[in-house]
Amino acid sequence: MLTPFRMDTNSLYLTEQLNLLGVDVIFKSIVGDDRRRLVAAAQHGLFRSDILIFSGGLGPTEDDLTREAVAEALGLSLRRDPEILARLEKRFAERGWKMSANNAKQADVLEGASVLPNPNGTAPGQWLSGEFDGREHTIVLLPGPPHEMKALFEAEVRERLRAKVPPAFLAVRTLKIAMLGESAVDARVAPIYKRYTDVETTILAGAGEIELHFKNIAATVDAAQRRVDEVAGVVEDELDDAVYSRNGESLEQIVGYWLQMRDATVAVAESCTGGLLAERITSIGGSSRYFLGGAVVYSNALKTELAGVPAEMIERHGAVSREVAAALAEGIRYRCESTLGVGITGVAGPTGGTPEKPVGLVFHAVATTTGTEVVQRNFPGDRKRIRRFASTMAMDMVRKKLM
Repeated sequence: MLTPFRMDTNSLYLTEQLNLLGVDVIFKSIVGDDRRRLVAAAQHGLFRSDILIFSGGLGPTEDDLTREAVAEALGLSLRRDPEILARLEKRFAERGWKMSANNAKQADVLEGASVLPNPNGTAPGQWLSGEFDGREHTIVLLPGPPHEMKALFEAEVRERLRAKVPPAFLAVRTLKIAMLGESAVDARVAPIYKRYTDVETTILAGAGEIELHFKNIAATVDAAQRRVDEVAGVVEDELDDAVYSRNGESLEQIVGYWLQMRDATVAVAESCTGGLLAERITSIGGSSRYFLGGAVVYSNALKTELAGVPAEMIERHGAVSREVAAALAEGIRYRCESTLGVGITGVAGPTGGTPEKPVGLVFHAVATTTGTEVVQRNFPGDRKRIRRFASTMAMDMVRKKLM
């Protein structure tokens, strides 16, 4: 049974390690503790790939079925290794514990497999290399606990794999784009990346942010890097200042870089984002050099008291308005004596919207010595998503103002 209580981090680690060896990971499967489905997953893996790595299911309990499922998929038997069994018994004895009979199954080894010692746990890994289904395969069984899996991979598996796979190097380049839609980005850049048939392109979308990942495998790391740099450079020229990061930095980091380069400071007055913008800015170490502070002005009274927004302006235009957003930015900038002031006001939902001012309507303002820019956006999604969009939009406005 699969539960929502554990996050799969093992596959992320293994993907990174395999990429460093020049191995392209083409498929990942998460399978519950069901022997029939585990056998099917192993059989599909044999059909798809030359290298199969299984993580988890090597423990002593009834639901630890990886050994049995892989043996069935390969048509192999399991043998109980007396050396492993002796080490298990010794481990329990040294701790003054009695070993339960079910622990002995951890000594079961696939026919022809090499045992990979696990100094951090009771379940050893296994390495099997040979011809199955008419093709050469490498099959690795690793324990599930991340600290055991990582240590065992680094000590026993990485160099074995390096000796098996042909020399190849994988390079990845990532561009990050703010406040353009996924379809809009792809419409502009697809004609470019389609010309680079040897470079794999992946597009990932978030709330107000798009990532373009370019991946290439070549005989040398320099050749692979040159290829992904080439396609990334052409794409960046097309998207221009919508690209905020070329080397994987977050928008928060980039905003901090620009503020420091311009010797500038910023203060914020937030309504619907409730402090999210300030939290994101201050999540970066050293942000005290450029972030002076701000106020969460949720109520109309605090908009007036803390950011100096005239009460009659709120009465005339409403708290969610272009005028109030501008006044928030100008007021907080004046009171904090910052280079830039940011104001955000909107309807995050799920209630509070009207036909004139629906849920998702947000006004963002950035004030400087040369004036105040206000941008109105209608964001889709739930409350969490709208607030994320709004804080991203505000940071991107600051970035572009400093550029």
